[in-house]
Amino acid sequence: MDFIALDFETATPQRDSPCEIGITVVRDRRIVETLSWLIKPLYYPNFNSFNIAVHGIRPADVKDQPDFAELWPQLKPYLENQLLIAHNASFDMSVLRKTLTTYGIPLPEARYTCSLKFSKNIWKGMHKYDLKTLCNMHRIDFLHHRAASDADACARLSLKALDLTGTSSEEEFNARMGSKISRV
Repeated sequence: MDFIALDFETATPQRDSPCEIGITVVRDRRIVETLSWLIKPLYYPNFNSFNIAVHGIRPADVKDQPDFAELWPQLKPYLENQLLIAHNASFDMSVLRKTLTTYGIPLPEARYTCSLKFSKNIWKGMHKYDLKTLCNMHRIDFLHHRAASDADACARLSLKALDLTGTSSEEEFNARMGSKISRV
């Protein structure tokens, strides 16, 4: 099953303030590429101190980077007509939607699902289902709250879930994973 794992980091609590995006491309159940881009957010140079404490990205790190509209032509081919998986997809999909809307860019034709939600159905009885806890359980090493590393960890976790449930297609996904695929 092919998919793109996706992760955003934001500069502020506003969902249209991405400062980093990471994607991991999975083809034929193999990770083939992991990429990330720093993004100069709309609210530059205003970064929230809490957000900086989470991901470590500072205004100086993005001052010479493209804004989201400039980056979109590079990103769109990775997202258009793809199945996107994010851990806590409600956050990442809201960042994508809000940012595209802010810049007046049409939403891509894509589908998405949430690895947080399907993890709750697959690994029942855990006290927490955050990415760090699940990755520790599955011995997946990653640098938490950096977009490329989080996307890669989400992809590896998703592949484990697909293997465990024997899910090989989007048509089987809802029944086997206990989670739905939605439209962006």
